[in-house]
Amino acid sequence: MKVYYMNSYDIIDLEKYQQYGPLAVPLIIKYGGEVLAADTEGIAVEGNSRTMNAIIRFPSEEAALNCYNDPEYQQVKKIRIGATTNCTMILVKHFSQE
Repeated sequence: MKVYYMNSYDIIDLEKYQQYGPLAVPLIIKYGGEVLAADTEGIAVEGNSRTMNAIIRFPSEEAALNCYNDPEYQQVKKIRIGATTNCTMILVKHFSQE
């Protein structure tokens, strides 16, 4: 069953954050993931907007968690943590037919 990471956070150090994507995307692809949306100009129709919002689809919960727990990602994640604040990452299970 496909699952989705829904990520939102505020970028506080753009120069440092720009290092994150080129390192994170190959790991996402390694685990069969696909970035469906990533936007720094999202519009909050309810609640509070963040400066980065992304949706990443993985083929399974196992693949998504393996990507997140990959030792290489643990190093890459330090860049994101150092360049952002107010981070929320939620793994959502897809429930409709595909």
